[in-house]
Amino acid sequence: MNIEVNRINSGICRNPEEYAEQTNEVFMYQLMQIASKIASNIKNRPVILLAGPSGSGKTTTAYMIAKFLGDLGCGCHTISMDNYFKSLTAEEKELSALGKMDLESPERIDKELLNKQIEDIEACRPVEIPKYDFEVSARSEETVTFERKQGDVVIFEGIHALNPDVITVPDNRLYKLYVSVRTRITKDGIVLNPAKIRLMRRMIRDRNFRSRSIEETMSMFHSVEAGENRYIMPYKTRSDYDIDTFMAYEMSVYRYHLLDDLRLMADNSELADVIEVMAALAPLDSELIPKNSLIREFIGKGEFEY
Repeated sequence: MNIEVNRINSGICRNPEEYAEQTNEVFMYQLMQIASKIASNIKNRPVILLAGPSGSGKTTTAYMIAKFLGDLGCGCHTISMDNYFKSLTAEEKELSALGKMDLESPERIDKELLNKQIEDIEACRPVEIPKYDFEVSARSEETVTFERKQGDVVIFEGIHALNPDVITVPDNRLYKLYVSVRTRITKDGIVLNPAKIRLMRRMIRDRNFRSRSIEETMSMFHSVEAGENRYIMPYKTRSDYDIDTFMAYEMSVYRYHLLDDLRLMADNSELADVIEVMAALAPLDSELIPKNSLIREFIGKGEFEY
């Protein structure tokens, strides 16, 4: 799907708050419909797998679906697949420090434990969910005791969630969701790739919450894309539901956060299309967008606590 800059500007200039609210409602309705279908078949498929590339809004999407399931009377719990990473050995830590270790490889997942716990959770048997400490690249001794109740739903969220080599539980017992930006913004022949929109999200999030400059985030762009193309994109067609997390007003909000800084990086040709499109969009004050907007995962001051 494509959307023209002029169409976005028309909505913002007419009534910015209303435009943001209506855009949000369309997205929420999409998730509500999915939650309703999931709720109707919990007995046979109580586990949801949710995958998507970096900056896709996986975390907020999972929280929103959980909320809608709760509104339908279903308890819902979210489990990060990051917790199932294996601890790095001393040798692997040395390789990682040298940049010679693929930290996103599916081989880093403890597949045996993950699939065993998915099956235990389906059967409402108690499990001890591991906790992974990224500061020391090792699994913590601490675990979280969890037991699904009949009628509850559990969302497993992670980049490898749709990889059949990682999740070996039969497909007919699972719901599979793929989350990403799918819409392209167009302007006078420029077509802004969704990957660039996700890059803007990461730039803001990394600077706001991860003490990382936008230059550092930009320097990681190609390696992040390579990992996505290797580990996520090949499996997106396996999803039962494909969720487009694009918010038509989001690049207008990002103007305030990024445009001046991006112009200082104008010598980077890969940012030329982003700068031109962003500069052509009418600005939108973030105070006018809903507190439950998905893009608050990146800009902050949102309804959800992560």
